[in-house]
Amino acid sequence: METYRIQTNASGTRSMTISESHLETIRKYSLLKNLIDSNGIIDEGVLDKLKLNVRSMLEASAETDRELLDLCLDVIYNNNMKAFGLNRLVELYVKWEKASAQGGEPESEE
Repeated sequence: METYRIQTNASGTRSMTISESHLETIRKYSLLKNLIDSNGIIDEGVLDKLKLNVRSMLEASAETDRELLDLCLDVIYNNNMKAFGLNRLVELYVKWEKASAQGGEPESEE
């Protein structure tokens, strides 16, 4: 299984590992669909909106989806995840989606 590293702050001192299963979970639940406003800016409000959406999904489900829970613990609610990191996650997801549609792998960002 492929893993990717994304930078989570502007200075480059923090990063996070994103697995292919994290990206597949994002696709499965369409977590990024309609998340970003028409202005295209990803700020802390957008990150809070994502956290609330995921939290609602977990609370509404009778059984816990382990993949969604792993995504929450590893990525969305990670202490390093800020708006900058979410922006990088969205960029990675778009590249990954495009590459998977073409049958390839996106380039890893170091």
